[in-house]
Amino acid sequence: MAKTSLDKSKIKILLLEGVHQSAVDTFHNAGYTNIEHLPTSLDEAALIEKIRDVHFVGLRSRTQLNERVFAAAEKLVGVGCFCIGTNQVDLDAALKRGIAVFNAPYSNTRSVAELVLAEAIMLLRGIPLKTARAHEGGWLKSAKNAHEARGKTLGIVGYGNIGAQLSVLAESTGFKVLYYDVVAKLGMGNATQVASLDELLRRADVVSLHVPDVPSTRWMIGEREIATLKPGAIFINASRGSVVEIEPLAEALKAGRLHGAAVDVFPVEPKSNDEEFHSPLRGLENVILTPHIGGSTLEAQENIGVEVAEKLVTYSDNGTTVTSVNFPEVALPAHPERHRLLHIHHNVPGVMSEINRVMSENGINIAGQYLQTNETVGYVVMDVNKAYSQAALEALRKVENTLKVRVLYAP
Repeated sequence: MAKTSLDKSKIKILLLEGVHQSAVDTFHNAGYTNIEHLPTSLDEAALIEKIRDVHFVGLRSRTQLNERVFAAAEKLVGVGCFCIGTNQVDLDAALKRGIAVFNAPYSNTRSVAELVLAEAIMLLRGIPLKTARAHEGGWLKSAKNAHEARGKTLGIVGYGNIGAQLSVLAESTGFKVLYYDVVAKLGMGNATQVASLDELLRRADVVSLHVPDVPSTRWMIGEREIATLKPGAIFINASRGSVVEIEPLAEALKAGRLHGAAVDVFPVEPKSNDEEFHSPLRGLENVILTPHIGGSTLEAQENIGVEVAEKLVTYSDNGTTVTSVNFPEVALPAHPERHRLLHIHHNVPGVMSEINRVMSENGINIAGQYLQTNETVGYVVMDVNKAYSQAALEALRKVENTLKVRVLYAP
């Protein structure tokens, strides 16, 4: 087994919330054996105690990595969010400690798109009400308020990875597709971008949200926007719970202004399967409620496990930070016959000159150097002769404004 920096058996990895076994297998295949794999999340106190000697932590959506947790994580190098979102992680707190955060923006897009399309068709046919009546012993055999998807207009708000894939699937089903995005984007197939959110809301028979949780999207769908929806429209949210005001949506459904809705994400969600779920949408027979499972298929979870674990392994072994959500992105080549030094520092003037000075004073020749910064930190990577790596490591630790520094041995 190739030796890479700290012996791999001593690099501790904590995986929470039942992260898929594919992640564990990926770490094992890369030579990492010190893995604790827990089926649940941890509350703050337990997490603080557990994370003190952890080098990499993996989580899904329930575990909260806040300022207090990061303050206790003295050895933490990287975080893997085995999901699309990173709302559960204080990215600034991680960054100021030189901790890179990775996620999986692509692996569950198909699962979410398929669920949304299925819900749109079920709601167009009025299936939620019909199945509820059948379970009660009723028999609603009628074509009233039941429609085909063919020829209907689907409006997609947010034309990113999921929105674009939904667009393709929906068009093949017969939908006409409109989409709204704050950025001009080329539509897939015959999909057409519209100029405003209001235009999309007025024109679409089915509206589906696929936007991130950022300040500009918080509560972007409120009473005014719901009133703008086409009468008899169907509304679907499988994006973020902070995007939609639930109360006016529930009122519009009760009043019959909307034909139906499907909601997978909520402003407040239970912390576990044992906690009761509360929502104004409960009990409405024209609403499909799902417990934040848009991306929860076995295929998606397996793919996410591999994607995020591979990013953490690559960062640990090679120093590459491409696709990190909070960290300067550096793509690095292999470093055979060299040792690699990774230096993370406050992005202030003078640090690079100090780094070069201490390397020069110690007679250390730099065979390769890579640098990238953002507003907060700088990340410089240097390949040096094997004989000088320990001296370089000790010298770099003394550089003012250093956050973290580590050495990777030649593979």
